[in-house]
Amino acid sequence: MAKRARLIYNPTSGREEMKKRLSEVLARLERGGLETSTHATIGEGDATLAAAEAVERGFDIVIAAGGDGTLYEVINGLAGKPHRPMLGILPLGTTNDFARALGIPKNWEAACDLIIKQHTKEIDVGKVNQKYFINIAGGGSLTELTYEVPSKLKTMLGQMAYYMKGLEKLPRLRPIEVFIKAKEIEFEGEIMLFLVTNSNSVGGFEKLAPDASMSDGRLDVFILKKCNLAEFIRLVSATMRGEHMGDPNLIHFSTSHVEITSRDYVQLNLDGEFGGTLPCTISVLPCHLDIIIDESGHSTYKPVKKTLIQTLGFNQEAPSATYTRNEN
Repeated sequence: MAKRARLIYNPTSGREEMKKRLSEVLARLERGGLETSTHATIGEGDATLAAAEAVERGFDIVIAAGGDGTLYEVINGLAGKPHRPMLGILPLGTTNDFARALGIPKNWEAACDLIIKQHTKEIDVGKVNQKYFINIAGGGSLTELTYEVPSKLKTMLGQMAYYMKGLEKLPRLRPIEVFIKAKEIEFEGEIMLFLVTNSNSVGGFEKLAPDASMSDGRLDVFILKKCNLAEFIRLVSATMRGEHMGDPNLIHFSTSHVEITSRDYVQLNLDGEFGGTLPCTISVLPCHLDIIIDESGHSTYKPVKKTLIQTLGFNQEAPSATYTRNEN
C-alpha cells in the first residue's frame, strides 16, 4: 500500500523556487510511490497548523519544503504530538542550516529521492518554554537579524538581505546582562550573544560544534562574552578554522537542561524565527523525531564561503563576567 505524504511549502521561500518546481516535485514523489497532497502556507504560523492537521489526518510522511523558518514551524506542529510521522525536508529556502548539518542535498531532485527511500534517523528536539527547535536557540543582537529581514527582501536578494540588515543594525549592537544556570556551569555577566545548538551547522559555521551529535540527548551551549572589535574578529577567524575552543571570550559546554534569565529585554531566536523573550528554560527531547536522511550519511553541501557574522563587529569594552563550572 502506497504511503501518504503531506507536502507543506512556503511559496515565497528561496526566491520562490518551490512554487516554480511544485509540479515537478509532485510528479517525482508520485513516481516514487508516495501519494502526495500539498499545503501552501499563507502566513506566520500556518505551517505549524498544517503539520498538526497532517498528524490528525494520519499522514505517513510530512515534508517541509522551504527554509529554516518553514522547518521550524513544521517541527512545532509535530513535536508536541504523541504520534509523529516521518519528516522529510526539501531545503529550498534562503538558509538551510539544519538540512546542511544532516547532509540533505540542496538539489531538489536528490532531496526528493531521499524522501522516496524513507531512510530515517532519530533526532533530538530542543524545547524552549512551550516552543520547539531543531537546530538552534539563541539570544543577543546578532541573533535577531534572521527574523528581522522582510520575506520580500529575502525573496529578491537571498542571503544578501541578511548582510544588508546586519550593516543596518551595526550601530545598535549592545551587550546584554544574563544569568545562565545548568548542572555543568553557572554564569553571570555581560555577553554579546548565547547559542544553544543541536547540530554543528549554525549560520554557515560548520565547525562551531565539531563534536555535536543530534542523537545524544544533549545540546551545545556557546556564550560569547562582552568583547571589543579586535577580539571579536580574532574569534570569528578562529571559528572558521575550527580553532575557537578555549578562546577566553567564549564559554562552551554541553547539557540537557539550561535556564537563562536577564534584567534586560532579550528576544529569543529559535531556528531563525522569533521565539519570545527571556526568561527561558531550554531542555532536550531525546530521539524525538524520525527525519529522512541519506543512508550513506555523506553531505552533498559545499562549504559556505561567507557568513553574515563575518560582516559584523562589536565596539565594546573588555569583558566583565563571573562564572562557575560545576564539575559534578
